[in-house]
Amino acid sequence: MLINLKDRKLCYDLMGPDDGPVVCFAHSLSSDGGMWAEQVPALLSAGYRALRLDMRGHGGSDPVDGDYTMAGLADDVAALLDFHGFEKVHFIGLSIGGMIGQAVALNHGHRVRSVMLCDTAPQSPPNAKEAWGPRVETVRKAGSVAPLADATMERWFTDAFKPRMPTRWKEIHSTIAGTTPDGYLGCAAAIMDFDFVPRLPEVSVPALVICGDDDQGTPPAGNRQIAELVPGGRYEEIANARHFPNVEQPEIFNRLMLSWLDAQR
Repeated sequence: MLINLKDRKLCYDLMGPDDGPVVCFAHSLSSDGGMWAEQVPALLSAGYRALRLDMRGHGGSDPVDGDYTMAGLADDVAALLDFHGFEKVHFIGLSIGGMIGQAVALNHGHRVRSVMLCDTAPQSPPNAKEAWGPRVETVRKAGSVAPLADATMERWFTDAFKPRMPTRWKEIHSTIAGTTPDGYLGCAAAIMDFDFVPRLPEVSVPALVICGDDDQGTPPAGNRQIAELVPGGRYEEIANARHFPNVEQPEIFNRLMLSWLDAQR
């Protein structure tokens, strides 16, 4: 489904009973709402509604020229909630989706009942330009995200994942390759220029932080820092997973997710 925002469209899907609590999902860079496929059946069985948004330039959503900001990406979430008249939702985000979740909690805190922030970070790394520069240059030169797909999958999943789930591996690999260059570059700019550390003690909604124990892109230490800075924040670590524990270890992730949501219900 699509909504119109001025001169662009945002793509999303919404499933579940009309009277169920809404859980809004935000995905990672160079992914889309399909990264939450392992979570949707469990949510629907428990009576929740699943709202999955594709970020600007990702999935079915139009890209926007220029650099993006976390505040602007959080405003897109608020616009989607306004469109449906959802006053409050539970929010779950991974990677940049978790960064957006921090911005939502800080700038639109009255719209969320709880946040679940997964495999993310509280601020740009000190070496952001050095780490991201080669990737940005590769995408600009190629006019495509496809050259980054293999290395991205290595960062996202342990070696055991591909032989165990080859079709799912191919699906996610293809989604990375198909991300629009503008969407990738715009979000990369946002990742290289944010810092929520000074404001995280202001978060006033319940927060659960989850991270794969072998996540090398957004390591456990940064995730633990978020949980420590947010009042009442809680941290959980999932073994044998890198950046996508929700896909690599879905049973463990879903158990934590449903236990968390039920406790806030």
